[in-house]
Amino acid sequence: MEISMKRVALAATILLGVPVLVHAQTVPVALTHIRIIDGTGAPAIENGTVVMQDGVIVAAGRDVAIPAHAQILDRSGESVLPGLISDHSHIGQLQGVHTGPQFYTSDIISSELAQYRRYGVTTVTALGNNVPRVFDPMRKDAHMGLLPVDLFGVDQGIGVPRGAPPVNVAPDQLFRPHTPEEARGNVDAMAAEGTDLVKIWVDDFDHSLPVKMDPAIIKAVVDESHKKHLRVAAHIHDLDDAEDVVAMGVDILAHGVRDKPVPPSLVQSLKERGVWYIATLELDEATTVWADQPAWTKAPFIVAGLSTPLIEQINNPEWRQENRSGPKAEFARTSLSNNLQNLKTLWNAGVRIGFGTDSGATPLRVPGVAEHRELALMVQAGLTPLQALHIATQEAAELLDLHDRGVIVAGKRADLLIVAGNPDRSVADADRVVETWENGSAVAGPVPIKMDHSTR
Repeated sequence: MEISMKRVALAATILLGVPVLVHAQTVPVALTHIRIIDGTGAPAIENGTVVMQDGVIVAAGRDVAIPAHAQILDRSGESVLPGLISDHSHIGQLQGVHTGPQFYTSDIISSELAQYRRYGVTTVTALGNNVPRVFDPMRKDAHMGLLPVDLFGVDQGIGVPRGAPPVNVAPDQLFRPHTPEEARGNVDAMAAEGTDLVKIWVDDFDHSLPVKMDPAIIKAVVDESHKKHLRVAAHIHDLDDAEDVVAMGVDILAHGVRDKPVPPSLVQSLKERGVWYIATLELDEATTVWADQPAWTKAPFIVAGLSTPLIEQINNPEWRQENRSGPKAEFARTSLSNNLQNLKTLWNAGVRIGFGTDSGATPLRVPGVAEHRELALMVQAGLTPLQALHIATQEAAELLDLHDRGVIVAGKRADLLIVAGNPDRSVADADRVVETWENGSAVAGPVPIKMDHSTR
């Protein structure tokens, strides 16, 4: 009912056919006595103030003037940072522990987006396997503030006949061209639908698939996409494939290189060509970690994001035994180890790093939970907590070419994540989510955080 009422309000905000963002907030809100981690990688501002109104940051910093009629929220002991931005997720591919095209519905997707919001993710990029007749209207609604988070993504995507991706999707969720000419037509169709990016899959999933994408198809997709002013993201796993697609002009590596250390030649190519790199460390961790069940998997913040069927599955002794060992588990562990090493190498070299997890692609890659694990894994790779947060906010926004978010600066969107503690010093504090602000309203985190607040 809430959405339908918002749609009524929206009708009054369309001028000359241009939709105007709807905001729930009308009175200025001032967050006071709060540590500001502004997303730029700069040190936190202690005892700061953030003023926002109508979904936009009005002022942020020390000694900020507070409007006389503002609602003042004392946030002593808490930190504010920009909302997390996912450059690589998926939506509508599963429910519980089952996957399939039947789950690509607006209700299921809205529920997933609401979970992202509870976990502090305010912008989601659904990188492929989307049904345009469902996805495109929802993306427009998200841009107008009618959904829990903002939404971007790839209409359909381009895979391989008898090859990648090996997922159960319907024909309207994915193109599998046989010829370069057919691939160009697929790109044209996606461009007409308004896709934000083009996605290709170049992988044989540890030799489990008979073929990889033909280089002629890759070249055709890249050429046609660039003619349409669209960037291409490539799913890869192996170093050889990464080197090939970068040489052919792709703009984004949608996963990290996970079979070998990245050589200086690839590092140089990524830098010279301005190619973005999204490690998706959590993808491989999720393959085994729910069977291994380290202590963090039992934390209330984590468990709150798991469906009842998933909880039952991962606590089944037979399932755990099957998934903690064997070739698939060892492949995932080796991939994660290589990915951690390569991320640190590329970050140190100055390669542009985005933020993504492949969350929502399988039941084990849990929306929201995966993004917080990605932060922890980035720190495990050797980045500082502040660097990890910078990647997940400002850098992630820049990968999407979005300049209205990702930093806490006057005039930017008030997409804000408030947590207890100091996540720039201890990344574990990023899991202490108090609330997430977007579009002028706050949503509480997945578990209650008790703080001594005064409000006036």
